[in-house]
Amino acid sequence: MRMRHWCLSVATILVLCLPLPTQAAGTLDKIKASKTIALGYRENSVPFSYVGDDNQPWGYSIDLCIKVVAAIVKQLGLDELQLQWLAVTPETRIAKLKSGEIDLECGSTTSSLTRMQEVDFSLSTFIDGGAYLSRRAAGISRIEDLAGKRIAVAAGTTTERVIAEALAEQRLRAELIKVSDHQQGFAALLRGSVDAYAADRSLLIGLVLDSGMQSQWSLGPETFSYEPYALMMRRNDADFRLTVNRELARLSRTGEIYVIYDRWFGFLAKPGSRLENLYFLNGLPE
Repeated sequence: MRMRHWCLSVATILVLCLPLPTQAAGTLDKIKASKTIALGYRENSVPFSYVGDDNQPWGYSIDLCIKVVAAIVKQLGLDELQLQWLAVTPETRIAKLKSGEIDLECGSTTSSLTRMQEVDFSLSTFIDGGAYLSRRAAGISRIEDLAGKRIAVAAGTTTERVIAEALAEQRLRAELIKVSDHQQGFAALLRGSVDAYAADRSLLIGLVLDSGMQSQWSLGPETFSYEPYALMMRRNDADFRLTVNRELARLSRTGEIYVIYDRWFGFLAKPGSRLENLYFLNGLPE
């Protein structure tokens, strides 16, 4: 019995003497040490995240990230913070986040349970859904008209999956053509190499408005999916996620989020009931 007690004591001492694993520095520590924050943006996700005429990132999600950066500067007591913008695509955004190339993704990314296996998300920032765009002259006015057509879709997006599911549900055969981003999909429409382009409804509206040829295009009436957008960040960094969410909650609580909404969507319509409810629920108290 004494021998067993002695062995347990020695084992305990040995465990206590082992070096403890060094805890990885969090994103806020990284930002404070470098006085730099790396932000991922999309080049063609109008009006959420895109490159303007001045070659700078613009958009609804960009404005939200700028607000978050200001909150970080205040929280960390910094005199200044350098913004490093890096372009990402649907196929590279998660990898660049996990590798540390970017600290926060400011795009049009859907928060999904599958993606949460690799990354974390902020409070939802917008609600959208999958749809399709075609030339008005093509006569595509409902999903049945997509039978036998060539449909472009950006690889790595949730739309890639939901448009395939929607076609299968209707027992429609169509050829899905993968493209790298929204601009490439719209360019394929312009060339006539595809008959339709599938993406989130608000992104399709942005492409049409940016084209200056609004009367030539037709947006399908169906909405195939529920797409809650959010800002994307690395997993298991609760302090950084709280900082991001605290600012997003403040924007909703004070109503400042409506100023940002109006800047990018006000010319189209007021927020729908789903988005109104989202803003209300996001207004968490301190």
